[in-house]
Formats: sequence, C-alpha cells, structure tokens
Amino acid sequence: MIDAAQMQHLMKLARLDLTPEEAQRMQGDLNKILGYFEKLGELDTDGVEEMQRPVALENVLREDVPTSMFTSSEALSLAVETQDGFFKVPRTVEQ
Repeated sequence: MIDAAQMQHLMKLARLDLTPEEAQRMQGDLNKILGYFEKLGELDTDGVEEMQRPVALENVLREDVPTSMFTSSEALSLAVETQDGFFKVPRTVEQ
C-alpha cells in the first residue's frame, strides 16, 4: 500500500501539484487499484495458457504483388502543369 511519503514521491515524479485533500483522495484511489491487483494475484491460473492478446491477430493486408504502372506520359497527363518532362509545382523555398 502507498503511504504519505510514497504519495509525495509519486506526486513529484508526475509533477502534480495537489492539495492535501486531493493527495489523500488520490492515495486512497491508488490503494484501491493496488488492492484489485492483489486480488488478481490470488486467482488460480494453473492450466491457463499465457497469451499476449485476448483475440488472435491476423495480417489482413494483401500480398505485395507488382501490377501495371502508369507510364511517364500517363502520369504527366494528369498534372496541372509540366516542364521538360517533370511535374511543375510552385516554389516552396525562397533563396
């Protein structure tokens, strides 16, 4: 359980500026939370398989298969403006 000195240390680590009443209430809440973890530690978990996630994780992405691509002229035909076979865009950096 968390005592007053530990609570002050936690407040310093978390950079919390709590009033004494808030700190006392927070200390009580943290002690309740730790109590729940103690109850979980009392459970008999013999025969329960460990798992990282409660559901199976499957990769839903498609295979990376090459397909047909635009030719340069097809891509440039979609551009607003071109110059010498390249896309022409507004200047973004001033010299």
